[in-house]
Amino acid sequence: MLKQRVLTAVVLLVLWMPTLWLHSPWPFIVLALILVSVAAWEWSRLNGLDATGARACGAGLGCAGLLVVFASNTLPDVPMLWWLAACAWIAGGASVLRAGPARWPVAPRGLRIAVGLAMLAVAWWALAQARIIGVNYLLSVLCVVWMADIAAYFGGRTCGRRKLSAVISPGKSWEGVASGVLGVLLLAIGWMAFDARVATDSASLFTQLTQRFGAPSMALAMVALAGMSVVGDLFESLVKRAVGAKDSSGLLPGHGGVLDRIDALLPVLPCALAITTL
Repeated sequence: MLKQRVLTAVVLLVLWMPTLWLHSPWPFIVLALILVSVAAWEWSRLNGLDATGARACGAGLGCAGLLVVFASNTLPDVPMLWWLAACAWIAGGASVLRAGPARWPVAPRGLRIAVGLAMLAVAWWALAQARIIGVNYLLSVLCVVWMADIAAYFGGRTCGRRKLSAVISPGKSWEGVASGVLGVLLLAIGWMAFDARVATDSASLFTQLTQRFGAPSMALAMVALAGMSVVGDLFESLVKRAVGAKDSSGLLPGHGGVLDRIDALLPVLPCALAITTL
């Protein structure tokens, strides 16, 4: 399993890294759209669509994104969209997690599929906008999620005692969440030191927020984003538990599906853009 995970990660990096460092952001944006379209296919399957319907949802999201890409020279920054998405994740995420896995299949299937496609489309748009702002900014947002996940994993394994949500994800603990938050705060300190010494194409999320609002406000924002990454992870776990699925698909050997890899990013991307537009 570990060998599979490593090989899959290497292949993904080989595909992803060249597009990230190209002068034009569009290859990265189109590759991200392809991955999000695959995630839309996975989401539709999880929520009861047959193979044809699921493929149609994935292709439809991809085609809609391509139309947006080719119809304009740049994707517009839409602060209201980021704030609407952030509010929807905060209110809707809390409501869904409180209801638990048993209530998810009760909601109309069309509504469940529409919600998933909307959150994937907004996350892709936010990812594209972050890349347009700059590679350093984009990586700082992505690393908030990755650091929160890695630190939570090791913190939970080391001292996890109190379950965060035994019904949805028995492996997660409050101690793991606290470790994730601490890891993100340490990441912010180190990244700001890097920004101060190295010329980059853009200021990181941490540096931007500190310059505008001060270090305490930046730290509070990082706590909120680390928390939202947990919400995104739990949300997908709830959906999989509701339908009895272990992974969203088997496309990524050792990792599950695309949706399994990007679930925590779905709320964090628009929330980070919302905070940045303050």
